[in-house]
Amino acid sequence: MNKVISVKVDAETKAAAQEIAKSVGLNLSALVNSYLKQVVATRRIELYAPETMTPKLESLIAIIEADIEKGKNLSPVFTSADTAMKWLKK
Repeated sequence: MNKVISVKVDAETKAAAQEIAKSVGLNLSALVNSYLKQVVATRRIELYAPETMTPKLESLIAIIEADIEKGKNLSPVFTSADTAMKWLKK
């Protein structure tokens, strides 16, 4: 027998979750059921918080992107672990 649970969530979060569920062929109820079954099966609760961009991180990313465009500070492609280790040790 199925039971009903009621969860309060803001409208924006609900709409976004419904859109994601729909994109994989599920409704929101199926998505929540799937997550709850995963929690029961694994006995783990995994939550993810998006990382926020800080000015320092944005600055570092800009430097790295500039280096990539210049081909600077990039490792070569290795054909074996031995050649990779030799390159790392020098």
